[in-house]
Amino acid sequence: MTTTNTQRALKVLTASDPTALALSIRASCLVFEDDKSKALLELVQRIAPSHATALIIGETGTGKELIARHIHELSTRRTGPFVAVNCAAISDTLMESELFGHERGAFTGAVTAKAGWFETADGGSLFLDEIGDLPLGLQAKLLRVIQEREVVRVGSRHPIAIDVRLIAATNVKLEEAVAAGRFREDLYYRLHVATVNLPPLRDRPGDILPLAQHFVSIYGSRLGITQARLSLEAAKHLLAYPWPGNIRELENTIHHALVVCPGTEVRPEDLRLPTSHARVQAGTATSGQSLAALSTALQQLFLDERSDLYQLIDDTIFRAAYDYCDHNQLRTARLLGISRNIVRDRLIRYGLLGSQKVAP
Repeated sequence: MTTTNTQRALKVLTASDPTALALSIRASCLVFEDDKSKALLELVQRIAPSHATALIIGETGTGKELIARHIHELSTRRTGPFVAVNCAAISDTLMESELFGHERGAFTGAVTAKAGWFETADGGSLFLDEIGDLPLGLQAKLLRVIQEREVVRVGSRHPIAIDVRLIAATNVKLEEAVAAGRFREDLYYRLHVATVNLPPLRDRPGDILPLAQHFVSIYGSRLGITQARLSLEAAKHLLAYPWPGNIRELENTIHHALVVCPGTEVRPEDLRLPTSHARVQAGTATSGQSLAALSTALQQLFLDERSDLYQLIDDTIFRAAYDYCDHNQLRTARLLGISRNIVRDRLIRYGLLGSQKVAP
């Protein structure tokens, strides 16, 4: 973890080696220029020295893992390991052995014993990203590990003592998940000890231009563009955009802009922000007219009596929404009013995310 202070007393928090990080990292940099960010940094500095379980709440791409790493670096555990695990990136069938380890012969393919992530993080910190996606059965086992400070490997009856500080993160409202029966209330209260609410980028506008300037410097150097800079109009566009993808979206936008800009100055048209003429024109039709046109199209499809009609409509909706949102999963989820995991499932199902497949 690297902390940099510029002449403007701007604090920049970056990962020491972003290419070597675990599965969960989505933002490679944080700055603390906006008043909300400064207050956030002060809170992190207060809770870091304790051994209390920390819960970081924030949207995808806001820098939750960077905050977790900073908590670790400021704690007495900084000489120990920091292990990051994305709960949404591991299948339910493998999650238990990944977290708690397994013994040889515990299941088919377990040819050797293996320590889990809790054992690997012993003496340090374990960061569980997207903990809201953890299955209920594993939530109960995780609760026991937190309470007893010991793990039992899959296929074993002997507990192993651990000394780990747990830092969890989520982009969903756990209170709502508890009310819906998708998350254990007792586990929620165990996690809800030292809570850090990480505001989205649109709510801390003072960070937007400093972050953009940082990425201009980084990618300008990599691309060999000396004295790369933002034009005044480009800066205005960056400040006016709501950044649903947060810091990761801003970073990708600046990277793309520097690749396509013809000179050393980034122009508004280089940013590729979703403000196209086609969308403005699409907005001129009333919702009533649009629904009427959709109803007419559906009636025609009903006449065709296709056996795969529902899948066809579902496929069309997701493809259109994904294209409309410039292939941004989080924006697509918000547009359709569903979770990002459902969007990702459909994109994989319909071949829009490479070669990955899911069961029909």
